[in-house]
Amino acid sequence: MSQWRPAQNIRTKAIGLAWRDNRLLAAEVTDDTGRIKGVRPLGGSIEFGETWQAALTREFREELEVDITITGTPIVLENIFTHEGSTGHEIIFAAPIVLPQAPHLVGDKITFREDNGTICTAGWYALDQLDTNGLALYPTGLKQKLLNPSAPAPR
Repeated sequence: MSQWRPAQNIRTKAIGLAWRDNRLLAAEVTDDTGRIKGVRPLGGSIEFGETWQAALTREFREELEVDITITGTPIVLENIFTHEGSTGHEIIFAAPIVLPQAPHLVGDKITFREDNGTICTAGWYALDQLDTNGLALYPTGLKQKLLNPSAPAPR
């Protein structure tokens, strides 16, 4: 199993905020031992010359093989974080989306493959389940923005 570390440059990412029954779709984030330490909405890096909308659409095609509908303006977050002792820095566009009706998306858990071959699991999470009991919502500050969009970013 390869151990992921943040890139040592600023990454720009787009993530989709998909909801079902007031639950957010998010993929598991694990530490080096495989322990689930949190979850993060699906999406990924914006390529050079690509808009955040195009990147978000591409990521969902690659990961879930579906075409999404972007339904609103994104929340923009700066995320400086530490994972397994390495610092990462991201600018994130987190936009509301709607997923199509698809048989492989109806269950409580969704398995998909990243472009590097890593198998990932996503599920539907109530916001009150996250950032409590050791299950974080990444990026840091997203939960606060979802609960109170006019709130200032955490420092």
